[in-house]
Amino acid sequence: MTDTSATDTSNTNTSALHTKPRDYFAARALLASGWANNVLFSVKDGQFHSFEANSTPTKDCHVLSGPVLPTLANVHSHAFQRVMAGAAEVSLNPNDSFWSWRDLMYKIVQKLTPDDARIIATQLYIDMLKAGYTQVGEFHYLHHDIGGKQYAQVGEMSNQIIAAADDSGMGLTLLPVLYSHSGFGGQTPNAGQARFINTTDSYLALHQACDKALANHARHKLGICFHSLRAVTKTQIETVLQSLAKDCPVHIHIAEQQKEVQDSLAFSGQRPVEWLNNEIGLNERWCLVHATHLTDAERHAIAKSQAVAGLCPTTEANLGDGIFPAVEFEKENGRWGIGSDSHVSLSIVEELRTLEYGQRLRDQQRNRLYRPAQNSIGDNLYQQALLGGNQACGVALGLTKGNRADFMVLDESHPFIAASESKDLLNRWLFATNENLVKDVFVAGQQRIKDFHHQQEDSSRQAFIQVIKKVMYHA
Repeated sequence: MTDTSATDTSNTNTSALHTKPRDYFAARALLASGWANNVLFSVKDGQFHSFEANSTPTKDCHVLSGPVLPTLANVHSHAFQRVMAGAAEVSLNPNDSFWSWRDLMYKIVQKLTPDDARIIATQLYIDMLKAGYTQVGEFHYLHHDIGGKQYAQVGEMSNQIIAAADDSGMGLTLLPVLYSHSGFGGQTPNAGQARFINTTDSYLALHQACDKALANHARHKLGICFHSLRAVTKTQIETVLQSLAKDCPVHIHIAEQQKEVQDSLAFSGQRPVEWLNNEIGLNERWCLVHATHLTDAERHAIAKSQAVAGLCPTTEANLGDGIFPAVEFEKENGRWGIGSDSHVSLSIVEELRTLEYGQRLRDQQRNRLYRPAQNSIGDNLYQQALLGGNQACGVALGLTKGNRADFMVLDESHPFIAASESKDLLNRWLFATNENLVKDVFVAGQQRIKDFHHQQEDSSRQAFIQVIKKVMYHA
């Protein structure tokens, strides 16, 4: 049955929407301890209040029509890049690479207004919710106007991202980016980077403005972000880390392409991860986005530090970045999460499947990403993505008492979902289906996706269509 009173897509900045617990019942649910049957659970003030397996539905509870899973945090997003997804698949250079893709991205950036940025991000976040993501690490470096000047209101573009998260219902980990230089050694930025550039002082002012803007947003978090080692100096990293909160996440692009590695060696005599570990120091606060090209020593340093590797398999494949050494990282109990980055795909299934299949193609073997305690590939992939996403985005997702009440329901009408025993369900979903099977999504106890739809999807989609036409096809 459907309880329409459980649906609330109103815009609010607090999680405390229900003064009394609301009960839900799932025939099966993936708890922290594993799959459980006939689970009765309650949500109060936006958090999970209790779980009871082998139970029966109460009179007024909301019966969920399908297996219930925890949602995931998307660790890495550049929202504005969604508008150009699929537009760079034309060969204009026999040596096409990330760097030629970046040229198109710079051209797109020159056309985006604050309203455009909000419209793109709103549609993106609606689509992420439909995929089962309920928190996003927004690696946000589009700061200034088209001429590169600061807007009258510090953080104007960040405010658009916050508004998009509020309008869609997405949880946001805002990562305002410090981006100052075009290359190692403090090289002068180029014209295409004008909208991204901040000094250390202007970045700290921006971060303060973002902190103030997020003050009353219970779903949202704030982190620290450096674009890359080529875009900042050691002094800048040290100053920012000393000036800001010591407990929030820290994100950085690193070792994504071989050119970056070679430039780092030429400048410092050290590879990017090697330099960051030796000169700054890694710990569990860090999310190293991509970290594709590693030596054994660098890979081990990341795993030992308990930093998160922020993997974006579909974007890394699209850009031809390379293959992360995930099999070896798993053996070292490394921590990782997934992100959709440039948003050529917004599918959890596709990200996790691409991650596993990349390792199979590299090794010419099957069933690569498992751990001694979990030999089911799908279950291991999902568990590690959940844990790594939580750490990188500073949230606590998962079907556990006290966590934010985010959960999703898979479509039980699909044969593989309806017929599979729980032990096979994640493998069936992740490796045998292509259509979106995420039917319902709840964020902090509020239903944001109902029967595959978002309350604002029609109006958002129409606005997004107009932005695509303007930005991609109009002079």
